[in-house]
Amino acid sequence: MLVSDFDYHLPEHLIAQHPPAERGGSRLLRVNGRVLQDDHFAAIADALDAGDVLVFNDTRVIKARLFGEKASGGKIEALVERVLNEHEVLAHVRASKSPKPGTRLVFAGRWQAEMVERAGELFKLRFLDAANVFDILDASGKLPLPPYIERDTDGDDDERYQTVYAREKGAVAAPTAGLHFTDAMLQTLRDKGVILCSVTLHVGAGTFQPVRVENIAEHKMHSEIYDIPQATVDAIDAAHKVGRKVLAVGTTSMRALESAARPDGVLRAGRGETDIFITPGYRFNVVDKLLTNFHLPKSTLLMLVSAFAGYEEMRAAYAHAVAQEYRFFSYGDAMLLTRKE
Repeated sequence: MLVSDFDYHLPEHLIAQHPPAERGGSRLLRVNGRVLQDDHFAAIADALDAGDVLVFNDTRVIKARLFGEKASGGKIEALVERVLNEHEVLAHVRASKSPKPGTRLVFAGRWQAEMVERAGELFKLRFLDAANVFDILDASGKLPLPPYIERDTDGDDDERYQTVYAREKGAVAAPTAGLHFTDAMLQTLRDKGVILCSVTLHVGAGTFQPVRVENIAEHKMHSEIYDIPQATVDAIDAAHKVGRKVLAVGTTSMRALESAARPDGVLRAGRGETDIFITPGYRFNVVDKLLTNFHLPKSTLLMLVSAFAGYEEMRAAYAHAVAQEYRFFSYGDAMLLTRKE
């Protein structure tokens, strides 16, 4: 298939620039084949039965954007892609001239760092202060909103661009399907008998990278780290044995689960790294339903949901969403998809 097969027209005013007034106040488009149902997000509880398993991505977005200058002069911006250890990171670096190994950098006028080496398109940076990298980012970094949100971050973003259950620091972008959930909704689901589980996948900036080849088979996915707890594997296995459903909250949860089930389809606990690229024709092993936001034209995530719910079905659903003026992307509305058999 070609990248152009996944294009659609999106009026610019439908791209959500701010979260809804209240968390959980979004709309929900339920998609089951060609059957489309307009609803409110609160209806997610009605779509689940006792014994069903809901899998969240508990990654926490870090303040990954740092501004500074080279010790020799010249402004520099770093977007941390991955924290390697207490003092080293892999980062995207923007500067008038790329720093060479050994170059000293100063961020926020106080944090000393050294460019160690190139790692493909990324730069390995070592912070020379005693402080932990996460403490440095908390003190001086900025939350990295997606490129299609055309404004600076504000105080609301620190809370709203983070899920209520975020725990494990490391993501550059939020697992946005989870932004709709409130603590009250989570309790409602527990009271109904829905099993709540988690995985961790630290979302990288590569999630926003465009597909630069026309034939999607030639595209190389970015790599991300994931971790699947044994308790999540046990809950999913138990649910499937009695005919209950597994709903992944977001494409990141989906990618973690499907990556951990390769190559034989058996889900296993543990930590790994994935560059899985899910396109139409992929055989799903774990997930029965998917909660997700609306994705960019020509994006790998639009390809993923087309693989899951059906290519023609997704074209129809997106056309409906545009016509009904749903809000798109990270701060936008949600879809609940049933896997096409």
